[in-house]
Amino acid sequence: MLFENLNLIEPILAAIKTEGYTKPTPIQEKAIPVLLKGRDLMGCAQTGTGKTAAFAIPILQLLYGKQNPAAGKRQIKALIITPTRELAIQINESFSAYGKHTGLKHTVIYGGVSQGSQTNTLKNGVDILIATPGRLLDLMNQGFISLQNIRFFVLDEADRMLDMGFIHDVRKIISKLPSQRQTLFFSATMPPEIQKLAGSILMNPVKVEIAPIIATADLIRQSLFYVKKTDKKSLLIHILKDQSIETALVFTRTKHGADKVSRDLLKAGINAAAIHGNKSQSARQTALKNFKNRSTRVLVATDIAARGIDVEQLSHVINYEIPNIPETYIHRIGRTGRAGLKGVALSFCDAEERIFLKDIHKLLPRPIPVIENHPFSVS
Repeated sequence: MLFENLNLIEPILAAIKTEGYTKPTPIQEKAIPVLLKGRDLMGCAQTGTGKTAAFAIPILQLLYGKQNPAAGKRQIKALIITPTRELAIQINESFSAYGKHTGLKHTVIYGGVSQGSQTNTLKNGVDILIATPGRLLDLMNQGFISLQNIRFFVLDEADRMLDMGFIHDVRKIISKLPSQRQTLFFSATMPPEIQKLAGSILMNPVKVEIAPIIATADLIRQSLFYVKKTDKKSLLIHILKDQSIETALVFTRTKHGADKVSRDLLKAGINAAAIHGNKSQSARQTALKNFKNRSTRVLVATDIAARGIDVEQLSHVINYEIPNIPETYIHRIGRTGRAGLKGVALSFCDAEERIFLKDIHKLLPRPIPVIENHPFSVS
């Protein structure tokens, strides 16, 4: 299957070609035809599966040609809600890439920065709005945003919305949407509350589920290191002495842990930075920019902060701490091995974390191979 077989219009095909894409990912292949027919969709897929293009491309195509310059200021016709600023920015960049030849206008709004430039853009009119829930509600309450003309609504990373406490805000936003609309709902996992939310906003949806485990097993070389908790810092520094590791995304469970690991690496002469929710927006953007351009070799992140990180050719993911939710392991290591490239995922497991590891192994087709011949090995 090629993108050319998906009945896409030439302006979008030209943009996709510029991006170097020829074959759609599984979720793109399944979702795009459904969405072009106007159906609601419930997608169960993690980041890294290509789901942004899966909804951005059909929205751009369905809006293209419906533009009417004589109608005055553009009205918001498509709304995409996503939980983090990083992910919102990434989605906005995708709309720029795929929609560069369509003439459609889009913008992104999020909190943590002055609203001035955002409201100025909104006053000039946009067709597509990408937003985080808090800033969207704020600007709606101030009268800068009306949702009465929305034809397409995308709720992205719904489970992360729940984790971050945004579900109440999301319900407020949904209550302001027109009843006649096409709704796209994406979530990596489907806990009961998320299933309930999906059922309340989707009309006879087509369900598309992309299992991340297959990609994980095929594309990512996983390794497990049993180590004492007190030796994790030394093991990490030992591994990062290998200069063939060009970039590494290191995961901790807490913000404090991310800061501490980053400081430890800097003291060891390894260029590192931390990214998490307590950092200012400018600090987070700077850290991510430096990591993407490789002036920073190691980025230490919490799960929430890392959900929207999309770095091309990220060679290594390192689980400094084993996550207590097994699906989170899949999301973490899915930061590497993207776009069909090979990746490496290393996990440090201390005695207290073995119970978490047991649950992770239930998700995987086979146990993670153990590396025994390292300087800090424990039985």
